[in-house]
Amino acid sequence: MSTKTVVGPTHVLTDQQQLDALTKRLKRAHGQLGAVVRMLDEGRTCEEIVMQMAAVGKAINTAAFTLIAANLKSCIEDSSKDAEAITEKLQKLFLSLA
Repeated sequence: MSTKTVVGPTHVLTDQQQLDALTKRLKRAHGQLGAVVRMLDEGRTCEEIVMQMAAVGKAINTAAFTLIAANLKSCIEDSSKDAEAITEKLQKLFLSLA
């Protein structure tokens, strides 16, 4: 019988102030997305809807960049990874937001 080792996340956001700010930003984005759905139901103009969708996208991207930035130092300081692996991981994260 083999046992599996469950490995948890290597980096989690532990700063409660940053976590609260991130949660607040994402809740705001959630509300903005709900507004987009209401605008569609109300038959609002394409321009109004696209502007609101752009605000949602910006809010989500800002939250993602904030999360990456909050964990960047710990990612870089992780001595168990080589510099190339860290660079590749960070590039993937940033490019996923492009």
